[in-house]
Amino acid sequence: MDKEISFRKHRKNIHRIKCAGRDLGSDSPLFLIAGPCVIEESSICKEIAKEIERVSEKLQINYFFKASFDKANKTIPGSYRGPGWEKGLEELKKIKKNIQAPIVTDVHEKEQCSVVAEVADILQIPALLSKQIDLILAAAATGKTINIKKGQFTSPWEIKNIISRLDEEGFEDYLITERGNMFGYQLLVSDMRSLQIMSQFGHPVIFDASHSVHGNDMIKTNTKLQHRDFIRPLIRSAVANGIDGLFLETHPEPEKALSDSAGTFPLYKLEDLLHEVVEIDKIISN
Repeated sequence: MDKEISFRKHRKNIHRIKCAGRDLGSDSPLFLIAGPCVIEESSICKEIAKEIERVSEKLQINYFFKASFDKANKTIPGSYRGPGWEKGLEELKKIKKNIQAPIVTDVHEKEQCSVVAEVADILQIPALLSKQIDLILAAAATGKTINIKKGQFTSPWEIKNIISRLDEEGFEDYLITERGNMFGYQLLVSDMRSLQIMSQFGHPVIFDASHSVHGNDMIKTNTKLQHRDFIRPLIRSAVANGIDGLFLETHPEPEKALSDSAGTFPLYKLEDLLHEVVEIDKIISN
């Protein structure tokens, strides 16, 4: 890998963020944002959080628990949106207390930001709202780190326009997450070049493996592969490109996950996957 353009080699030029006692960016270790897509029963959330915590401690990965209290973009009738922000935030408080892990969750409206910031360590801007500047600025104004998920309709260089608004206001503690781009109807494709392009903006870059595999069901119709089967190879590629962090949704029984099951990784396979991730990261760091 060319040392002059290696994403990983110039991580020392990435802005370092101090979040919940963890260093993100710069020369800091790879970090993980993981959990179920949406808050489910307490027992399931606890099981997921505890297992990710165990694996992360074993492999020395900085871990943030993520779950949404409301999936406000659910348009299919009967889709599970989550418990709502009042019950959802109470559940996130319990998880934070039980495992001492920092919390990541989505905000959808300006009015939610200050309340959610009392519980969450990172406020996440959903991809479909990634150009809602008022929401982004309101989240940043809480003083918490924010994670902007690049919209699937947005090129990697367009992110510069979004983050320039944060820079103008003097906000520095933000992350950028890649989750693929639309390639025709109902199909997402991950362009690994976008990871390096966005790293040039000087802030930590995350790869969202779960939402990068959503797409046209013709894949399943014409092959034996499920969408989640692409998670592992995409993560390998992203880590080899030198990303700062990973985003992954996981569940003990992915097929029974109440939201986005197609992109949910089996919890029992997580340790093997993260072991590979750590080994790849070590190789490109030398």
